[in-house]
Formats: sequence, C-alpha cells, structure tokens
Amino acid sequence: MRTIKIRIDDKVFKHFMWFLQRFKKDEIQVINEDDAYLSVKEYLSGELDILEQGQAEYIGIEQLDAELENTIGKHEA
Repeated sequence: MRTIKIRIDDKVFKHFMWFLQRFKKDEIQVINEDDAYLSVKEYLSGELDILEQGQAEYIGIEQLDAELENTIGKHEA
C-alpha cells in the first residue's frame, strides 16, 4: 500500500471525500493529520532516530514483564 499527501480546496473537499468513501476500507484509508496524529508521528520519528544512531537502550524480558505488571496495576485500581 502507498501513502500520498494532497491539498484539497475547501470548495471540493466534500465531493472528494464522497468519492473516497466509494472504496472499501481495505482499499483506501483516510488519515487525518490532527494534533494527536502529528504528536505520535513526531514521537516515533524521534524513537527511530535513536535506533538508527545506535543509542537505543534495550531491556530484558524480566524487566519488561515487571514494567508491564506495574503499568497494569496502576490502571486496575
């Protein structure tokens, strides 16, 4: 699957979205670049940079399990 980014004039936006809705969900997915999307994109780009620079810190399975248990415990209460 490929991703494209386009600008659409407000005058034709509604018609364009109508056209896109004619496709099945597994054929076309509309991605709204709202604040939440852009925030996650920026975070993941930073994480990727850390990986590519060889500065990532890795943890073992035991530490991961402990951190997951701690996180789950916080949200169960």
